Amino acid sequence: MYERRTHMTRGFEIVSTYANEGLHVPYRTTKRAAGYDFESAVDFTVPSIWKMDFLKVIWAIRHQKEVDKGALEKAKKILKPFLIPTGIKAYMGADEVLILANRSSNPLKRGLVIPNGIGVIDADYYNNDSNEGEIFMQVLNFGLTDAKIAKGDRIGQGIFMHYLTADNEQQPQQERQGGFGSSGK
Repeated sequence: MYERRTHMTRGFEIVSTYANEGLHVPYRTTKRAAGYDFESAVDFTVPSIWKMDFLKVIWAIRHQKEVDKGALEKAKKILKPFLIPTGIKAYMGADEVLILANRSSNPLKRGLVIPNGIGVIDADYYNNDSNEGEIFMQVLNFGLTDAKIAKGDRIGQGIFMHYLTADNEQQPQQERQGGFGSSGK
């Protein structure tokens, strides 16, 4: 379905959905920066986790009270991370990984955190059989108000790294068949 690179080095491309949207591929802003800055592909609002009935649910849990199922479901939706589209995919060598990290200013200025600490983009995420490999930044907003992200705002950074495998590892035989979170199936 998608063309695979035959000579793999490492880099970024814009996914086909955003081909004519004027996006920038990730870039380093200083000579010695390790991370490539990712920008948002769209205007995006990340709601504050403190909205709606979330505090009522926390209070009820804290005081060991029965929690209304409807309020509990609302709270779960609020605590679910949001995926900000970047419109970018990354190619790299088979023994490399792209680590996604938060920008140091995001928690301080916007209240945004990456809930799992880092994101891991494997080499086989790029142009696999059922997904072009678009990278999303997964975030939660712990700020008191909604975080407004404008198209082109820097929302995270990516660092290419080599990784090592264990001696005598039984080689995985599974091929990636999807997008975000698909290797855990």
